Amino acid sequence: MTRQDNQQRLVLVTGPSGAGRSTALHTLEDLGYEAIDNLPLSLIPRLLDGPPHGASLALGVDPRNRDFSAGALADLVTALQANPNIQAEVLYLDCRSDILLRRFSETRRRHPLAPAESPEAGVAREQDLLLPIRALANILIDTSDMTQHDLKAELSRLFSETDGQRLAISVHSFSYKRGIPRSADMVFDCRFLQNPYWQPELRGLNGQSPEVAAYVMSDPRFEEFFEKVRSLTELLLPAYVSEGKSHLSIAFGCTGGQHRSVTLAEKLSQALAESGWRVSKRHREIERQAQGLGVFKTGITG
Repeated sequence: MTRQDNQQRLVLVTGPSGAGRSTALHTLEDLGYEAIDNLPLSLIPRLLDGPPHGASLALGVDPRNRDFSAGALADLVTALQANPNIQAEVLYLDCRSDILLRRFSETRRRHPLAPAESPEAGVAREQDLLLPIRALANILIDTSDMTQHDLKAELSRLFSETDGQRLAISVHSFSYKRGIPRSADMVFDCRFLQNPYWQPELRGLNGQSPEVAAYVMSDPRFEEFFEKVRSLTELLLPAYVSEGKSHLSIAFGCTGGQHRSVTLAEKLSQALAESGWRVSKRHREIERQAQGLGVFKTGITG
């Protein structure tokens, strides 16, 4: 979605408590947005009356807001996105329940929706409440396996206003043992390719190494599979741009998330970058292994 000179850019930042909303607002503020947290929903249309503000706006919205309801927020989003004078996007920061509970335990904070109950009750209540809003999100980021630095970097790639190309692409590798990334728009299963894990000299390496990549790419089925994935992606990208999508997440999965999926993510990222697209990549299982199998303090708040 290309913003016109007379349009006000607006990002509504939401998601469950502890998923990173505060970090996101601080990051957007650093990128030049005017950031406001917990503005009552009824005041948002009044804030947007009149000519566009000089800066883009980032508004934090969550169940702590006065007069909040999922229905009221959904109606507000629909109205804003129908307004030709506003370029409105919904950024939804998601997170697994077990990680949210760990973050509340580490900070010893009470959950805002269950101040007199257990954090488990608050997390479940809030996720149910926000489910309809999650479905409206233009951009969905799962912060479960992200550090604060990771989240800031991803938001900078997505929302920096110095880059003229609005569509940002992220390519992920993952292990099916730990589940599909919840933020993925397109998912490709590459478990049918020959597995370097069964080669003793390759087992301790990953798909970023030339030896593993060469082994995976030597599978007779690799080249046709990769070319079809690349052709499909390059066919769809202009259509996503026309529809106003600002972020596309593509994920490759294999058994352990270390070899085949990494090789394919690396190769597709390189091909898309060479075609002029703005691309970032994440290797979920390699990152978790580097950070102690996922048991770490993220520093993500809000």
